[in-house]
Amino acid sequence: MKIDISDVYSLDNKEITRKVHIDMVTFESRQGAFPIQAGEPFDLTIANEEGKRLRLSGEGDATVQIPCDRCLQEVAYPFHIEIEKVMPFADVSGETEDDSDEAASYIDEDRVLDVDRLIYNEILVNWPAKVLCRPDCKGICPKCGTNLNLAACDCEQGELDPRMAQFQDVFNKFKEV
Repeated sequence: MKIDISDVYSLDNKEITRKVHIDMVTFESRQGAFPIQAGEPFDLTIANEEGKRLRLSGEGDATVQIPCDRCLQEVAYPFHIEIEKVMPFADVSGETEDDSDEAASYIDEDRVLDVDRLIYNEILVNWPAKVLCRPDCKGICPKCGTNLNLAACDCEQGELDPRMAQFQDVFNKFKEV
């Protein structure tokens, strides 16, 4: 979703609130493409602070389908998106007060705000390190690929590291019957 904010730029202390929604259908990153299952519309406030700064604020929720790290079953992972950005206006020479290029990544030269880019970055920053379908997920069998949460497989699970074979011989030799 894109919002024309040229009127906010032109008037000091001007503030607008718009109902925004997520236009992205998938969240794409280096890890792959993940479908966005739900994205609730939320209010985004855009304010000109004394002609020096642009403040963006709002919060909403989105749900992204992410595969479980152990069994690869799809998990509906909720994201609470909190947007609180303060960006300095560019002066006449085009340089900002703190040499930040953040505004350029969200706002183009025609003073149009890209809300999807803003939401994308918030999801990216809050991306989980590990996603599990449940805390006791058993994963998949490394031999046959069966989801061990749904069914047991007949594969031999007692395979040992060949470097430990001598230790296993010691245990077998002194095993009490």
